[in-house]
Amino acid sequence: MIRGVAPSWDVTYGHPDVQTPRQSVFCGRTEPISATVAPEPVSVESSRAAIRLTDVTKRFGSGGPAAVDELSLDIDEGSIVALLGPSGCGKTTTLRMINRLIEPTSGSIEIDGVDVMSRSAQELRRGIGYVIQQVGLFPHRTIASNIGTVPKMLGWEAERIHERVEELTTLVGLDHDMLERYPDELSGGQQQRVGVARALAADPPVLLMDEPFGAVDPIVRARLQDELLELQNKVRKTIVLVTHDVDEALRVADKIALLNVGGILEQLAEPDEILRAPANEFVESFVGEERGLRRLSLNTVASLSRNDGPVVDVDASIEEIDRVLDADLLGWLGLVEHDRFLGWATADDVRAARAAGRPLRDVDRALPAAQVAPSSTLRAAMELIMVSDTSVAVIDDDGRFGGVVSLEDIRRCLADTEE
Repeated sequence: MIRGVAPSWDVTYGHPDVQTPRQSVFCGRTEPISATVAPEPVSVESSRAAIRLTDVTKRFGSGGPAAVDELSLDIDEGSIVALLGPSGCGKTTTLRMINRLIEPTSGSIEIDGVDVMSRSAQELRRGIGYVIQQVGLFPHRTIASNIGTVPKMLGWEAERIHERVEELTTLVGLDHDMLERYPDELSGGQQQRVGVARALAADPPVLLMDEPFGAVDPIVRARLQDELLELQNKVRKTIVLVTHDVDEALRVADKIALLNVGGILEQLAEPDEILRAPANEFVESFVGEERGLRRLSLNTVASLSRNDGPVVDVDASIEEIDRVLDADLLGWLGLVEHDRFLGWATADDVRAARAAGRPLRDVDRALPAAQVAPSSTLRAAMELIMVSDTSVAVIDDDGRFGGVVSLEDIRRCLADTEE
């Protein structure tokens, strides 16, 4: 890639697009743009916003079918809502109407109670971050310069921009020595992190994300999804995410808006409800036949009602040990000392140690011990149960024993939530 004089650029908030001279191309539509105008410095404060779409319709051309047809949708402040659906369902069109890259044919869109059409597009986009699949970084600028694009446009002082760039670099998990590099020197995942940092640079209340992780491999995608959730826990933005990936929507969204062709809203609900109680045949078909397995990925071990299982303290009496061993069909006994799980030992080894007068803490134990954390998904727990000879212990971050998890516990948990 040659770095040098770039083409004309028109920067929507958090998202630069390469432009042909005097034209701006958005979603297949070409429209004139004005010469670059330096905006007046404005004060940008940390805030959050709710988004409301009321009977929003978009038609391209006269008399054609609606790309989005009378869509009404409420997006809660500080939440992540995924727009999910097949190709042609109006996901990206809806997203671009929120920041007026596309203007609705009819209906209204409000952010924090203010109609987006009552403000200039430039002013509106200063409060909206925008992250896309292709990232759209300036190739001729350093990473630091890319991240600081919007604060510079807003008239921030150089020192304030520098501090914000440093802060965001840490926030999105980038090494600070990358700041003087150029986009083509970074991996796809690193470039996407830069795109997120740039979109957050002026601390906008709203963040729009259009297939942000679609261009990276599955391993990097999963890591970026986790990082998005960690980031959201810190910044609590109102995030609208476009995706065609059911599992991605289930993984990151607080609510999912499932759209049909023409922007028809079929269901708006939390991920577990989408899987547990699909609104109609379209929703049921779109999320697939593996709804039960997918629900396992949404619920954690902490949600289970657990029992102690075949576990004894290392100082337990022979009678207590015999009672637990007689009730266990797997032939393994868990050993606990001062609420700390030591591992699983065979029934024969435990009985032999007791007969010889040896301490139970010295009994050979299976390694690695079959255990999960309370934060582990039910799917991870089930997979471990299926391949383990022993029961599966629940161990918290401090190493304390919290019972065992069984297939029956998992089945009962899912059945209870369906009632």
